[in-house]
Amino acid sequence: MSTFLQKKENIERTWYVVDATGLPLGRVATKVATVLRGKHKPTYTPYVDCGDYVIVVNADKVVLTGNKLNDKMYYNHSGYPGGLRERNAKTMINEYPEEMMERAIKGMLPHNRLGRAMGKKLFVYRDADHKHAAQKPVELKID
Repeated sequence: MSTFLQKKENIERTWYVVDATGLPLGRVATKVATVLRGKHKPTYTPYVDCGDYVIVVNADKVVLTGNKLNDKMYYNHSGYPGGLRERNAKTMINEYPEEMMERAIKGMLPHNRLGRAMGKKLFVYRDADHKHAAQKPVELKID
């Protein structure tokens, strides 16, 4: 018996919606990254983008454990001298919760063109409403 190899023409994708209310950021990110990669499917093939679409709602209600709200820092650099911008997690969760969630999830995907293609199937929203009701997303439970 030979090993099954998924072909990109035969992939069946489903839509999942995740409610991040009261859940730790890392738990949500690992589960969503697993679904985006397709590792939850028995037909997983490492070099094919066989993952599903994921919608994350209530990104501003995610929880950080310990003292991460004050200690965890997010850095950006413009490329110019003195262009370093640093923000702590409290600022990020209050002003940019979508970016905070996307950074956590995309950091767990491969850092190549395959990972970028997987990241395009991620949709993060600050509050509970989203514009993907026509796709009939299935609720994904996170323990």
